[in-house]
Amino acid sequence: MNEIIGRVAATEKFPATMDKFYFWTDADFRLNAFDVVKVAHLDCSFSFGTVENIFHITDAKSFLTNYISCDFGDTTIDAPTLRIGMNYVEVAVSFNTKNIYTPVKNDSPVTLADKSEIEQALGLDKIKNKLVCGFLKMYEGQADREIFLPVNLDAQFLLGSEGAHLNISGISGLAAKTSYAMFLMKSIQETFDDCAFVIFNVKGKDLLALHEPNEDNSAARIYQSLGLSEKPFANVRYFAPKHADDDKVTSYLPQADVENYLANGLMKKFTYVYEDDRESLEMLFADVDDSTQTMDSIISKVIDANDADFGGITTWNNFLAKVDELSRAGNSGSSKEISVLSWRKFKRIVNKAIKTDKMFVTRTAYENHECRLEEELQKISAGTVSVIDIAKLGSDKQAFVFGDVLKTIYKLKLGEYDDITPPSKIVIFVDELNKFASKDTAKNSPILRQILDVAERGRSLGIILFGAEQFRSNIHGRVTGNCATLAFGRTNVLETTTKDYSASGRKIFSCDENSVTKAISAKFSATLANKSNKEGIL
Repeated sequence: MNEIIGRVAATEKFPATMDKFYFWTDADFRLNAFDVVKVAHLDCSFSFGTVENIFHITDAKSFLTNYISCDFGDTTIDAPTLRIGMNYVEVAVSFNTKNIYTPVKNDSPVTLADKSEIEQALGLDKIKNKLVCGFLKMYEGQADREIFLPVNLDAQFLLGSEGAHLNISGISGLAAKTSYAMFLMKSIQETFDDCAFVIFNVKGKDLLALHEPNEDNSAARIYQSLGLSEKPFANVRYFAPKHADDDKVTSYLPQADVENYLANGLMKKFTYVYEDDRESLEMLFADVDDSTQTMDSIISKVIDANDADFGGITTWNNFLAKVDELSRAGNSGSSKEISVLSWRKFKRIVNKAIKTDKMFVTRTAYENHECRLEEELQKISAGTVSVIDIAKLGSDKQAFVFGDVLKTIYKLKLGEYDDITPPSKIVIFVDELNKFASKDTAKNSPILRQILDVAERGRSLGIILFGAEQFRSNIHGRVTGNCATLAFGRTNVLETTTKDYSASGRKIFSCDENSVTKAISAKFSATLANKSNKEGIL
């Protein structure tokens, strides 16, 4: 594209600088924010910049001039004097082909960049280990000039080894957080053959149809342009909590779908057995204030196989009966250092979670599509997608299941299960991350400890955390701080004024120093989270 669309204008009031310049253009010429323009510069080099703002001015001295020229504010009258008008454009410099950042000269011609130049200007041509993560449309609305541009990121900054973890934030319903996470994981599944996925469904039935094709084929052309198929996820299996009715599960999925999934081997009902799962009891206390660590002491006593009170217990019912006994005044338990009040607090919590929930079972012979999550997760292999439905559970039991799964995956990657070779990468996706890792979560929370461990050390084991939440500012700083890749959907001004957004120049994805600049980060975010909904990419 060598068509000159304007010329650089450097004035006393608005000079060209190393990182910014202005140019005038025809008032009828259509440009969009964040379009890339090109200016000829010194030593036969070219400077590229992104459109940040567009202004229209006339020769009127003030608004009062326009008001008076319409017969002192008569809106039905056209002004008799034709005002001379023009547009001028504010541009942020992003790249120079010879690294010359001397300000561009006045009256230098400005043209639109072509596809290869846009890739060069944004550093997209230098990305290694490419993983398609979306697309950009440049010069949108100009049929003869519009450019469709696939955007890739360096997978080593998303999945390791250079960096790891993804955090997506944006307001509820409008930011397309979950949709974008699914798109990115689908891209990973088609690009790399050494990744498995564990996905938590935490609301409604959003993620319980990943194996089904999309009936709307409007996005097929875009997917093909990105080098992706429009097929759904492959190798998907679902796990939902056992229900009191053996033919049901605790889920928002319609019963007809549940029966179909069970009959076709797509779904299993997970349960917890006392002898195998009592060590996970601490997960029920994730949100419980335990400053004196008495709950920890009780849990340690429970899981001790040689404990005088709990050593011989094999069922949940017997466990609850023993807890009830120890919570009575004058109990004869062997541990006198734990007060009756502490036992009563412990009893209230475990009774609420266990007593009325049928996923806590007494039998170990699984039938009618039942399973233990720990045993099933040991079977995950590269390319598989395991969706764990916890949407209809209470917050305490959601935390219990989430913590149990994280612990199992950690044990799997640490080689604690004999004769099992896990996939080299396991991506864990959890929406509503604020439920488990907010700044207000108790410091002694076992789930917070596990999430921090994954965020800080998971990369070395190949455990990758994809988290999404409405407000990034509410998430524990050690979680977001360890996410090498950040994606932002639509949000509100109250959120963006927090200190978490003060470094607004952070790239939306991590590559190298020639990657997307601040302005394009915003464009990329807007395209993925807002405009792409109508395009069908998400």
